[in-house]
Amino acid sequence: MAYIMTTEAEIIQKAGAGKSATFDTAMMTAANLQAESTVNCFGRYNFSDLVTAGLNADIKGLLSDICSSLVAIEAIAYDTSGYDSIREAEDKISVLRDSALRGLSLISDETFREFIKENAT
Repeated sequence: MAYIMTTEAEIIQKAGAGKSATFDTAMMTAANLQAESTVNCFGRYNFSDLVTAGLNADIKGLLSDICSSLVAIEAIAYDTSGYDSIREAEDKISVLRDSALRGLSLISDETFREFIKENAT
């Protein structure tokens, strides 16, 4: 399945070299569907339809950052044994969580949704 807001490559890059190979494409797809739903529900806006219809690259980048961060967290938490230490896995999760929360904070603001509408292509 093609992802709407991010790519598998971005997820894998964020999860890092320690990501378990058993966290496969099917699991990533399922986690991404949840992440995209989270973005839409948190922002109280259907960003998925807007991305499909055409959206400014900068805004797409923010949505991709949120979704890829949320899915990478799931990939890391699924199996931390590939990382040098549990601390390394926890640090990666913390950085990704902060990135996702920053983006979710932006999309929940009404002025951001107005900005999106003005910049739809």
